[in-house]
Amino acid sequence: MTTKLNVGVLGCGPIAQAGHFESCTKARNARLYAICDVAQDLRERMAATHAPEKTFGDFDEMLADPAVDAVIIATSDAFHVPTSIKALKAGKHVLCEKPVGVDLDETLTLERVVQESGKRFQVGHMKRYDAGLQEARRFIAEEMGELVALKAWYCDSTHRYPMTDATQPLIVRSTKAMKPKDDPKADLTRYYMLAHGCHLVDTARYFAGDIVAVNARLSHNKGMHCWFVDVEFASGALGHLDLTVAVRMDWHEGFQIYGQHGSIIGKTYNPWYFKSSDVDIFRERDGASYRPLGADGHFYRRQLEGFADAILTDGPLTGAGIADGVASVRAMLAIARSAAQASRVRLDEVTGSV
Repeated sequence: MTTKLNVGVLGCGPIAQAGHFESCTKARNARLYAICDVAQDLRERMAATHAPEKTFGDFDEMLADPAVDAVIIATSDAFHVPTSIKALKAGKHVLCEKPVGVDLDETLTLERVVQESGKRFQVGHMKRYDAGLQEARRFIAEEMGELVALKAWYCDSTHRYPMTDATQPLIVRSTKAMKPKDDPKADLTRYYMLAHGCHLVDTARYFAGDIVAVNARLSHNKGMHCWFVDVEFASGALGHLDLTVAVRMDWHEGFQIYGQHGSIIGKTYNPWYFKSSDVDIFRERDGASYRPLGADGHFYRRQLEGFADAILTDGPLTGAGIADGVASVRAMLAIARSAAQASRVRLDEVTGSV
């Protein structure tokens, strides 16, 4: 494309360093126009590495630049909603890291602002740009018939840091970085749900549609947080989700889907391997199975390209929109309430913060 989306990245922390800066510099239809962070040492280090056209120490100043078309919100979770609202009101399109929010009321406020703004807003559920998952979704929509049941699991590993340290760039930190008022990791049960549970919930919704109710159990034993969640989908399909942090084995993530005219089994890798999922699709009509190659496994870059395509061509969003973000917050709230109350909880009955 001759036209590229000018992107400003807010936040120079780990997720920007590991995913977003490289995505902006490699994208076919976007470029890293600006970066913004209050920590001058970190900002200057990232500017020297990634060479944006401009740098800012103040978010309002970056938003005031008319050349900035869109903003990636790559901050701590607590800042996602207020910074997204500020960017939208400044007339910028927004790609916000997941989870979109930590509180239902603030997330609903953001949804109203998105609708009023007329701007594109996408949540950073980059797994929707895994070619294996995309082919599974196509098969569900076009060939499988009715989806009867889904099982999905997301199990972080005690060995994840030796894995990610070998594949990610060296993460640079600063004592001057802006931090939320409360330590996000002070309550690990909440932190694991927000950091990991949102991925599992979005994958389930990506395949099977809206969730109406959950019945969850939580075990915290031997250093493992384990949620087993029975799910009711609006379609009538049944689901079971397993969120465990951390298993004593390799990274363990995947799904099984049973449908009217076929089934799917998927194995998903740690995202920092940039490797598409192994997805085996079984077709009842010809008794055959196949596995898409998914050669391009850079989900963060593919996510940005999909977001930019929607803006530059005035096409539909292909990633998670604000409604998906709100639904994810509702589901995480319902899972937390269900586990605490040992009872079934409807998503339309929840309130408060995760």
